[in-house]
Amino acid sequence: MKQRRTAHEQRTTAETAVTIALSLEGGRREIRTPLPFFNHMLELLAFHAGFGLEVRASGDTHVDEHHLVEDVGLVLGTAFDRALENRTGIARYGSVMTPMDESLSYVAVDISGRPHLSYDVRFAPVYRRDSFDLSVLRDFFQAFANTARLTLHVKMLARGNNHHVAEAVFKGVGRALGSAVAVVRRDVRSSKGVL
Repeated sequence: MKQRRTAHEQRTTAETAVTIALSLEGGRREIRTPLPFFNHMLELLAFHAGFGLEVRASGDTHVDEHHLVEDVGLVLGTAFDRALENRTGIARYGSVMTPMDESLSYVAVDISGRPHLSYDVRFAPVYRRDSFDLSVLRDFFQAFANTARLTLHVKMLARGNNHHVAEAVFKGVGRALGSAVAVVRRDVRSSKGVL
């Protein structure tokens, strides 16, 4: 019988409350944070990975987005790590180039047990007072890589408008993760025998 790779995690601090249910085998996707743009990016990541993802998050967004976005990354990474358990049989690696119109991202992931983020993504300056702070997306991916215990490289090869850049990144990360968690063998893909 096929093992169901799922996890349910939560984190509550003085700044945020985050609850995440994750299924690496697919399923329902429902993202609820007070940040519509971030919701959209998380939906893209889950869809392109083929994951089921439910997120309930609230926090001190009246200050700014940073605490909430980073804490969602922490909890999502923890859920991802727990859903993989001992990582037996997974492809381990995933790498993709993903276009979004004029923007093009390159993403590579190694589910190695060694947290690392290399993030080379630049956004054009935004002058609207009510816009989402795109710089916090790096903090999201850093938190995710740390708690998921994986190596993640994200690089923009061509840049267009900020929305397309962000979409190319989140779709690319989703596609790379989906490839890396695919079950392709019975043993652990490491010469050491463990990840």
